[in-house]
Amino acid sequence: MKPTIIISTYPDKQSIVSIANELVKKKFAACVNITKISSIYFWKGKIENTSEFLAIFKTTYKNKKIIVQKIKETHPYQIPEIIEIEVSSINKPYLKWLVDSTL
Repeated sequence: MKPTIIISTYPDKQSIVSIANELVKKKFAACVNITKISSIYFWKGKIENTSEFLAIFKTTYKNKKIIVQKIKETHPYQIPEIIEIEVSSINKPYLKWLVDSTL
């Protein structure tokens, strides 16, 4: 089974926690890491400097479309960040846990 990581940023913790809980409960994601970050970016003609929450969704290749669709349906941003990372190296015990923790 091929592992995949999906990354997205959210404006506040509340907007990601319920989505993360749902995806883990339904076994579409094995884990979602959520951490507070500072972001500097260009938006609507000016530089923004704001706090956000980074969500790292750990899943398998077969579940990535479900997670991406859920992010698109529920994300509060006009243009949500959705980055998919293909994992080329992962330790075998962690991969087994990830696969066993998802559908």
